[in-house]
Amino acid sequence: MKAQFAILAAVACLASPPIAAQIFSWDPLKDVENALPEGVPNESRIIQARQQVREMSQDALSTLYEIAPGTRRVIDKAAGYAVFSTFGLKLFFAGGTTGRGVVVNQRTQRQTFMKMVQVQGGLGFGVNQNRLVFVFTNEQALRNFVDQGWEFGGQANLSAMVGGQGGQFSGAAAVSPGVYLYQVTNTGLSATITVSGTRYFKDADLN
Repeated sequence: MKAQFAILAAVACLASPPIAAQIFSWDPLKDVENALPEGVPNESRIIQARQQVREMSQDALSTLYEIAPGTRRVIDKAAGYAVFSTFGLKLFFAGGTTGRGVVVNQRTQRQTFMKMVQVQGGLGFGVNQNRLVFVFTNEQALRNFVDQGWEFGGQANLSAMVGGQGGQFSGAAAVSPGVYLYQVTNTGLSATITVSGTRYFKDADLN
């Protein structure tokens, strides 16, 4: 939590030129944080925050479908999917990314709200905002993600596939058996996805 506050404080103090225009229509994370201030939020604020995450999810999926139309069929056939909005800041040797999202079980239509955090090492400088779309091809993979969370340790970069699986997952990275990941950036689908030091877990505020 301290790391998250440090990142947000650094962003507020950062005096840099405007970042290139994003393909995303708005930043839902800021809205969610405004809806959930320090302390225990009331029910109306929780409902508002959930709706903002849902809207982010639909916005991200619409963008993905526009960039890669074939992904609509892939997601429609999947056991479930998850969409996260992430914001990251890298200042010299310290950096991190935080995010919120929602997991949808296609069979039951149950929604589970989740968070993600990522600690980044190495020299660097910059700000980034992405949308991450996970696709779960079977119930077990979906259940494991929701019930156990997920953590990637060490240094790991995933490369998006150009072909494979009959080309249906082109542009996605194979994360584990039955799990594929698309990263939507301000320039389109990312060919390389950094997952080292990333942890996904249930959002205690929104569930």
